[in-house]
Amino acid sequence: MIRYLLNRFFWMVPLLIGISLISFFIMHLAPGDITASEASFDPRTSEESRQKLRELYNLDKPVIVQYGLWLKRMATLDFGTSFASHQRPVFWQVTDEQGNVRKGMIQQALPITLLINVLSLGLIIAVALPLGVVSALTRNRAPDRAITLFVFIGFAIPGFWLALMLMYWTGVANNWLPISGLHSIGYENMGTIAQIFDTLKHLVLPVFISGLSGLAGISLFVRNGMLDVLHQDYITTARAKGLSENTVVYGHALRNALLPLITIFGLSIPGLIGGSVIAESIFAIPGMGKLFYDAVLMRDFPVIMGILTIGAALTLIGNLLADLAYAWADPRVRRGVMQ
Repeated sequence: MIRYLLNRFFWMVPLLIGISLISFFIMHLAPGDITASEASFDPRTSEESRQKLRELYNLDKPVIVQYGLWLKRMATLDFGTSFASHQRPVFWQVTDEQGNVRKGMIQQALPITLLINVLSLGLIIAVALPLGVVSALTRNRAPDRAITLFVFIGFAIPGFWLALMLMYWTGVANNWLPISGLHSIGYENMGTIAQIFDTLKHLVLPVFISGLSGLAGISLFVRNGMLDVLHQDYITTARAKGLSENTVVYGHALRNALLPLITIFGLSIPGLIGGSVIAESIFAIPGMGKLFYDAVLMRDFPVIMGILTIGAALTLIGNLLADLAYAWADPRVRRGVMQ
């Protein structure tokens, strides 16, 4: 197993470099750069000042040279400084010459997005698994039809439209939940319990919106997986041995039906990060999604590349964890890995 892990980590490095190379070149195919954004805010910006900006950010050099300089910094986890006026570091905090600590943009945004994604995954697992099992056990009956209808509605409803409707209904019309930001005014003066409760209230709608489409999809996968497994011979044998129905369904059928879902969960990490763009932008949550959206609008290349690289690294780690979970769940795979 150790040899397998080391081999996977070894191949993750060239994969990450390849992904960053493709992303870097595709990003530079887009028209305009930071100087175009500066000129749009101030029409009096001269061509000379724009050229100085290009030289300052090395944008006047060939793309391959720019990538080489970026890759050299990235090897030390230095993703550079944002093009924005605040000039904050992209990834991690630095201490300037005056001794002031400037926190990294991804350093502040990533924990928020990870929290939303972890809560969304928890919601998906807690709701989708029981729905899929019930739907499979009541095939072609009323509960199955109701769950299938819910699944299709979850797939069909646009996330941004549902978010706006819920914001109006729960926040504007009834004042049940906050609809913007991550904390209320006066958050710093609250006690610890009140701060946790306030944060959770702000996360209810974003987590629900982020997890809705995944909840619908996973419940459908669980249903189809359970239907395939319940007709296998070993399930018939387990029932013939006199095992209880709960043991047969949850101890044998569900565990084997979840094997394909392990891979799906590993591959869902980039989808959750990408989906957080909608939720975080609508609810004004300062996470990775909103940071990426703002960086694209500003053509802030260092921030865009930093987020894309972190997202790629999380995807590769998610795939590795999925493979390890698959080996844990299936002894046949585990024996193959150990060899």
